[in-house]
Amino acid sequence: MSFLNAEWRKLAIANYAIDQKVLSKYVPPGTELDIWENKCFVSLVGFMFLNTKLLGVKIPFHVHFEEVNLRFYVRRFENGSWKRGVVFIKEIVPKPALTFVANTLYNEHYETLPMHHEWEQGDTDRTVQYQWKKDNQWHSFKVTADLESSEIGEGSETEFITEHYWGYAKVNEKTTNEYEVTHPKWRQYQVTNFEIAVDFGAVYGSDFECLNRMKPKSVMLAEGSEITVESKRTIKEAAV
Repeated sequence: MSFLNAEWRKLAIANYAIDQKVLSKYVPPGTELDIWENKCFVSLVGFMFLNTKLLGVKIPFHVHFEEVNLRFYVRRFENGSWKRGVVFIKEIVPKPALTFVANTLYNEHYETLPMHHEWEQGDTDRTVQYQWKKDNQWHSFKVTADLESSEIGEGSETEFITEHYWGYAKVNEKTTNEYEVTHPKWRQYQVTNFEIAVDFGAVYGSDFECLNRMKPKSVMLAEGSEITVESKRTIKEAAV
């Protein structure tokens, strides 16, 4: 049985090209940074968890909720092939039980904060917005996009960002937690406008304050799908 079953829907994704040195201390043992066209990306991602089940059971008041995370991309060579994965700097959710479980069992970096979301569909476009409040300041990520979705192109930047199927969490300098995330290939909506009002330093720490002065290289909106998160395994003294 999968550890978690859910839907991830309306994933707003802003991608920043960042100096690899900023991320070096966050890279889990046994992995290396996954680079696309000589660029190292960190992504701000907002989306909805829907129909969430933990070990097959819906937990009251923890079925539908927002998440916003800051993540980057790694890969791990194993059994003759590369596993492409994600490392989270921080994952923000509105439910403290989620934070406790994820941080305790997976050694992730969840934080519980007040959150809101808005999905609006007009005659010509759709708007998706995620908001969260830290230290009495509201932060916001808003995307406007086409109504109709389209396939994500093979070899595209959007495919690179969305097609990572492993999660890695650094436990210490010699140990990493690894878990698999399963989902079909997603569809995308063409983004026509976006607004990002985030104090990255305040939310994610001084290492990421530099994002306040940067424009994202790209902004995406993916529809998402049903997903599973499988049970973790621990990699000790792993080496690439």
